[in-house]
Amino acid sequence: MEARVKSPANPDVITAIQHLSRAVHTGGVDPLVLELVHLRASQINGCSPCVYAGVESAKKHGETEKRLHNVVTWRETPFFTEEERAALALAEAATRIQDGAPGVTDEIWDAAAAHFDEKQLSAIILSIAMTNFFNRINRTTREQAGKTW
Repeated sequence: MEARVKSPANPDVITAIQHLSRAVHTGGVDPLVLELVHLRASQINGCSPCVYAGVESAKKHGETEKRLHNVVTWRETPFFTEEERAALALAEAATRIQDGAPGVTDEIWDAAAAHFDEKQLSAIILSIAMTNFFNRINRTTREQAGKTW
């Protein structure tokens, strides 16, 4: 499979993305939590370039191989904190909105709100939305794994 788009993105789009990214990363959330959220949403969406880039970025932030290999099964492993579990549940619920999925239930929201303040929740939600945005673009254009941005 080859990528469908080979030219670089519009500079105005890149600038807008940089502003959104800055908002996420100044929201007071542990960078490793953001990496886990990004990775889990990308796994759900089957976005190989984002999974690849997410794993590489998480490693640079000190994430372990053991935890990275178990993000997909985070509910069944003892490797994640309650805070991380709340963020991962939020990421899954916000990502799985198709075919009548319940979305973010009050239970999921309350668990996240118990660990994160409003500024942090806003950053996590924006991170999830941006991940889903990139996942859809990459799936549409058949972007290939192996790049980090």
